[in-house]
Amino acid sequence: AGDSATLRVAVDELERGLSGLLGAAPERAGAVSRDGAVLVGRAGDAAITALELDLSGLGAEGYLIRNMEVDGRAVTVIAGGGDAGALYGAFHFLRLIQTRQALTSLDIREAPAVNLRLLNHWDNLDRTVERGYAGQSLWDWHKLPDHLDPRYTDYARANASIGINGTVLNNVNTDALSLTRPWLEKAAALADVFRVYGVRVYLSARFSAPVEIGGLATADPLDPRVQAWWRTKADEIYALIPDFGGFLVKANSEGQPG
Repeated sequence: AGDSATLRVAVDELERGLSGLLGAAPERAGAVSRDGAVLVGRAGDAAITALELDLSGLGAEGYLIRNMEVDGRAVTVIAGGGDAGALYGAFHFLRLIQTRQALTSLDIREAPAVNLRLLNHWDNLDRTVERGYAGQSLWDWHKLPDHLDPRYTDYARANASIGINGTVLNNVNTDALSLTRPWLEKAAALADVFRVYGVRVYLSARFSAPVEIGGLATADPLDPRVQAWWRTKADEIYALIPDFGGFLVKANSEGQPG
């Protein structure tokens, strides 16, 4: 029902997941009816509105999964409060199948209890990971923004499947270069991949950036010139990443400016 980039992703995940889980051995489908249907959409879509479901209080990321009969046909409805909710509902439905749960009499209503569900990567611009033990950073900064590794999409899919809706790309002890135009364009390329999966990009902000890349004599946040610099920098970021999540700021520690 309806159409958006995120809804198309939800349909892709359902088709991929159902064919993978059931395609090779449909007899293991259990309660999945051969003549049943799955309807996925969000509040406001005509086909969802016609069902007169109570979607109040779900917010953009909540969802409802319910077995219904529509025009004499068995239908499993996945209705999100918004695009992200529909995607989260699709993943929930796939989990039910993957864990061999009964698919009859479904009446599931979910809404996030926590608004910000973020991963905080301690990744450096040279692809090393501070306190990391599993190899290089996933972000291949020197190939961005032109080359988009398909693993970036897999990363977004994995996060959406468990409701993660934000990622801080850079180390809390970040290099001020991460806030310069070339590196912001790289972050924007990642944001473009993540957006359709409901994942927003955040950046660690180096406290001393107004001095290191702004040419100011101080980074004192009470200084009007510093305040103006940060306002201009934030405007630049939002122009590149309209749904930018915001800054992570670290308290002073380990000899780093904070």
